[in-house]
Amino acid sequence: MITLTELQTDALAEMFNVGAGHAAASLSEIVGDEVLLSIPRIAFCGRDELGTSLALLRSERLGAVRQDFSGAFAVNASLLFTEDKALEIVHEMLGSQVSVDDLPEFEQEAMCELGNIILNACMASISEMLDVEMTSTLPQYIVNRTETVLHELTSDMQQPVVLVLHIDLTIEKRETHGALVFLLSSASFHDLIAAVDRFLARI
Repeated sequence: MITLTELQTDALAEMFNVGAGHAAASLSEIVGDEVLLSIPRIAFCGRDELGTSLALLRSERLGAVRQDFSGAFAVNASLLFTEDKALEIVHEMLGSQVSVDDLPEFEQEAMCELGNIILNACMASISEMLDVEMTSTLPQYIVNRTETVLHELTSDMQQPVVLVLHIDLTIEKRETHGALVFLLSSASFHDLIAAVDRFLARI
């Protein structure tokens, strides 16, 4: 059972929401319309509990943008949407430039761009507020059956700690639910919480 104090949880939630605000501003410039991105709740769970934590994303197929971050602690980060919602987002990002029939052709590039913006904004916010340095790999986008995607995300036995953030993304007044999933080793989890505690001690 992974437990955090209320202060630790609130601090992490605030960091992620600051990052979400920056990501929304960047996305607004791309789509030329207001984009809202909020993270109403965060929760830690074990690797085997991820499927239950993602019950809101029940679908036969999921799309996932994955990036690895390293530095003060190591994190495998993913942005998840159901496949049909991912295509809707691509359509909203590209607007009338692309016909509905051609959307799958642009799905990977557009979702990688979306994931890169959101994941990097969140991690940049954490890095800045915790005063640590982080670097990232290039994003990769995968689409597959839900159980296959979840298996791939949790296949590393060295990353037993999972942080799940449910997100609400609104583009052109259309709301979509998704999730951010961060996998950490036990050592990286303790390094993250130690950094959060140092942050709390400074304020």
